[in-house]
Amino acid sequence: MGAQPTVSDVAGVAGVSRQTVSNVLNAPELVRPETRERVQAAIHSLGYRPHASARRLRTQKSSTIGIRLDPITQDGISGSILDRFLHALTERADRQGLRMLLFTAVGPDDEIEQFRRLSDAADVDAFVLTSTFHGDPRTEWLIEHGQSFVTFGRPWGIDDMTDPEHLWVDVDGRSGLRDATAHLLSQGRRRIGFIGWPAGSGTGDDRREGWLEAMREGSGLTDDELRLLEVSAEDRVPFGAEAIRRLEAQAGAVDGVVCTSDSLALGVLTAAGGRIPVVGYDDTPVAASLGFSSVAQPLDEVAAGVLELLTGAHGGRVRPGEEVADPRHRLVAPRLVVRDGPPLIGPR
Repeated sequence: MGAQPTVSDVAGVAGVSRQTVSNVLNAPELVRPETRERVQAAIHSLGYRPHASARRLRTQKSSTIGIRLDPITQDGISGSILDRFLHALTERADRQGLRMLLFTAVGPDDEIEQFRRLSDAADVDAFVLTSTFHGDPRTEWLIEHGQSFVTFGRPWGIDDMTDPEHLWVDVDGRSGLRDATAHLLSQGRRRIGFIGWPAGSGTGDDRREGWLEAMREGSGLTDDELRLLEVSAEDRVPFGAEAIRRLEAQAGAVDGVVCTSDSLALGVLTAAGGRIPVVGYDDTPVAASLGFSSVAQPLDEVAAGVLELLTGAHGGRVRPGEEVADPRHRLVAPRLVVRDGPPLIGPR
């Protein structure tokens, strides 16, 4: 193997000094855009990678981001969304010379202990959190202890859209379910059922609002009629199958169903087969392989937004009263993936 390219090699190709290369790597705002682009092109062409240990000693930072590895779900379907997010985040972090440190935790309190251990040992510079919920003690601890962090998911509190100390990126689930419902309405269907999670889930409640908005605008049904068209269930395939039976028992025949997850959608399909169109959420490989429509989350865009907030002007942390020009939050639009072929599954 040949020798690894050095800072001097990059400087020679770009026609700049070693200090300019160092500035591009460590303080890019000090370098003119055209010079920065030339140095970055040289770095890319040479395949240069900064010496991680030397950088950590110089900056007193680990260049490492901590994130909990979520437990495997029982059906293994909906949990795949976080696996894909982690993959996208790791790929993007690597391009920026950052590393991901994975850890496990059995609950919020255990995760906070992991925060304490990793921050006390200076093993990480920042954290990324997933699966946020109203009154989340993890974010409260990180804010109280001055830790840099960004969440994939909103705080789901009173100030969830503008909280100045909680930086977040999320996917607009309301618009996703609204688009899914509007798609079925555009086909002349009116009685479109909704199968969601039990009330109190910020994410689930947000997606339900999308279905409700579209139905109020386009179905011509009253609120009393709409109440009969929704049921809730735990996020597992068998509960989705049971939910569609309950839905049709209380509301009669339906023209279609939208669900808050692909797990529930698959459950509906196992019970209803091809009788009615079903739209899920997350566009997992299961949705693609079985041929049912689903709402896709643009996880690469989410990962990019998380890293922008962690490494940009905020550095993953905004102090009370601090004025900053860049937005503190990102709300990303999902995409409805329509598959009109017959589902490859029959009723049981």
